[in-house]
Amino acid sequence: MKRKALLLSILLCLGMMLPVQAQLQWGVKGGVNLSTASFNKDVFKSDNRAGFFIGPMIDFKLPILGLGFDGAFMFSQRKFAYDERNNGASGTIKQNGFDIPINLKWSIGLGNMLAVYLAAGPNFFFDIKASDRIFSKKAANVGINLGGGLKLLNHLQLGFCYNIPLGRSGDIRYSDLGDMFDKDTTGVKTKTWQISAAYLF
Repeated sequence: MKRKALLLSILLCLGMMLPVQAQLQWGVKGGVNLSTASFNKDVFKSDNRAGFFIGPMIDFKLPILGLGFDGAFMFSQRKFAYDERNNGASGTIKQNGFDIPINLKWSIGLGNMLAVYLAAGPNFFFDIKASDRIFSKKAANVGINLGGGLKLLNHLQLGFCYNIPLGRSGDIRYSDLGDMFDKDTTGVKTKTWQISAAYLF
């Protein structure tokens, strides 16, 4: 009975300590999107194009083996170039929308000045403009983020991640690229590398 009471007391104390030791920080995050598209390679080829993202973020660290999570709400611009192999049609397609990444993080402290982290989680992208002349965009996309980075002086965070889409981000309509095309379309997946910097208060 005494052992159960002691164990219960220890668990109660730990439960009271967790909210105190957990670390919650708010900040601002921004960076560069490097996007490319994957579609029918027999018809099109694509190239990376740079866009940007910026917005508020939250970082929450649990006092358990360096685990935590972060999330952000960012205005995001993604761009990719396309080149039609036979007809010579080419151009750049732009997507403006909101990125909402939610990542589980694992941090390894290397002293008071530096920590290294790995992160993974879902990413939700909501397109502001649903379609244009050539590219019929999906209003919402879901992807998976994989990345990592450094945290310096407990306030500055430098990171990178790769966003892997789980579905199409839209369709290119062949008919709008030239008379030789019929009404068929090709599905597009926008894959994006993100290089970021954040300041946490």
